[in-house]
Amino acid sequence: MIKKVLIVFLLITLTSSLFAQGTSSSPYSFFGIGEQYSPRTSENSAMGGIGVAFNHYKYLNFTNPAAIAFLRETTYSLGILNNDLTLKTADTNQNSVSTSLNYIALGFPLGKKAGFSFGLQPLSSVGYSLSNNDFDENENLSAITLYSGEGGVNRVYGTFGIQISKSLAIGIEADYSFGTIENSITNQRANVGLASKYKEESVIRGGAITLGTQYQKIFKSNLYFNAGATVKLGNDLNTTGNEYLYSLIGSGVNDIARDTIYANEISGKYKLPMKSIMGIGLGKHDKWHVGVEYQNQDALQPEGFTNITNSSYNYEKSSRISLGGFYLPKINSISSYWEKVTYRAGLRFEKIGLAVDGAGTGTDFTSIDDFGMSFGLGLPLKQLSTVNLALEYGKRGTTSNNLIEENYLNVRLSLSLTASGQQGWFRKRKID
Repeated sequence: MIKKVLIVFLLITLTSSLFAQGTSSSPYSFFGIGEQYSPRTSENSAMGGIGVAFNHYKYLNFTNPAAIAFLRETTYSLGILNNDLTLKTADTNQNSVSTSLNYIALGFPLGKKAGFSFGLQPLSSVGYSLSNNDFDENENLSAITLYSGEGGVNRVYGTFGIQISKSLAIGIEADYSFGTIENSITNQRANVGLASKYKEESVIRGGAITLGTQYQKIFKSNLYFNAGATVKLGNDLNTTGNEYLYSLIGSGVNDIARDTIYANEISGKYKLPMKSIMGIGLGKHDKWHVGVEYQNQDALQPEGFTNITNSSYNYEKSSRISLGGFYLPKINSISSYWEKVTYRAGLRFEKIGLAVDGAGTGTDFTSIDDFGMSFGLGLPLKQLSTVNLALEYGKRGTTSNNLIEENYLNVRLSLSLTASGQQGWFRKRKID
């Protein structure tokens, strides 16, 4: 057993490099630690992101650590995300596609009233490349400025949940976040041989604690009512690194640095306020479920950075409302495979906590909102394992106020391999 757990840990360590590459193509990943991801399985994403008041005996739950107390099967889960993004301004459209490993996790029951899981997930991703052209009074090109960034932040976590009564469970999750981000600004003026480039290389580290609880009341005919809540305590993401300003020959991929004008160490932190999620759900085991949840968090606060006075954006309170559920026609059907398929759907409306002034005057800020609708299938395999497919179509941002609108199609694919009870890796082997 120990050897196999070490193999999973090694796999998680090796795949961290895949997360760290930064697969976001969003211009909004320019800000802060990049485009932030909510920890969700493919199953939860297909239901609009709900999960705080949902639990299942064979599915992992990244939203509420108390839900792991209801896990009854050892489950190994791997998720992949494909993002097809279309960027729109008032004048142009641009498309990009990226694929990344979304999560890798293992969960298993501890006796009949507790469970534990651990894994690796992305916390944020940076990946943008923007250009801005300046013209003189005669409409001649006077300067080109290129903005680019890459990298991201990952988190490794461990979750423990336990039922303290037949209806009530509590849980705790501890995570550690780590990653690197590189941002640069290159300026090339017309009729000037040398360009100038500002580059910022940051290393980000920090930990966090999440507390959760879940209440479940079971009625006759297997009908149940669930309520859940989580609180992620406020935490800091400490940032260290270096910043440089230097002249170079060329302003493309093959630029050649010539003279360093300025070099300095970076030291600061991003203060993430407490995040709370609450929700309710109603359903029938292995038949249907419908739920709604609300998420709330105060504005992120950067401290100690020299560039936080930028007047073109600020951070604000973020929130999310999700509605979704699933329907399973007949789990034990022998006449039709499609009756054993789980059908999922949901809606999500989110204020991501960022306001941008497209004109750069510092007086006309527009909140960046995100709306998505999702659909999904749970395709059963042998021995309780499942392939889960989730499609999410949505829109973030707007073309008004000189901003960018993003239309995206997220395709999430996950594989949940399940061994009954504490069998598989955690079963004591017998020799006949």
